[in-house]
Amino acid sequence: VLDGAGLDVDFHLLSPKGETLVFDERKSDGVHTVETEDGDYMFCFDNTFSTISEKVIFFELILDNMGEDGQDEEDWKKYVTGTDLLDMKLEDILESINSVKARLSKSVQIQTLLRAFEARDRNIQESNFDRVNFWSMVNLGVMVVVSAVQVYMLKSLFEDKRKSRT
Repeated sequence: VLDGAGLDVDFHLLSPKGETLVFDERKSDGVHTVETEDGDYMFCFDNTFSTISEKVIFFELILDNMGEDGQDEEDWKKYVTGTDLLDMKLEDILESINSVKARLSKSVQIQTLLRAFEARDRNIQESNFDRVNFWSMVNLGVMVVVSAVQVYMLKSLFEDKRKSRT
């Protein structure tokens, strides 16, 4: 939850068979790893317990091992003609490129997650800033009223209430 009162929300994750895989109540963040099967999953962010306030939610769905059936890696081999030495070098290059690609995609995912955390922290900081300013103004108002009352009280102590006859 990036912004909103309480920074909490309910989360449900249901499998294609309708079984509840994950159920979190009033959590501000969470990371869940689930072994999947074929089918449609349903996930729900629920804010019905706090109908007055709105929430801003960030979520990311990361699918690991997607499309690793090996067919794409073998397609390039039919275009290559030459010696075994050349095949070995191409396989090494392909492996390096795939490794760099995987690391770059992980970096993008981590940076996106860190941006979401930064946005939540910034919203909390701005909320605290507004709260501090409000209570500072209230305290300033109370101090001005108290000082005015003190001046009036001190003046009334030194006033001469006797009537003078001349």
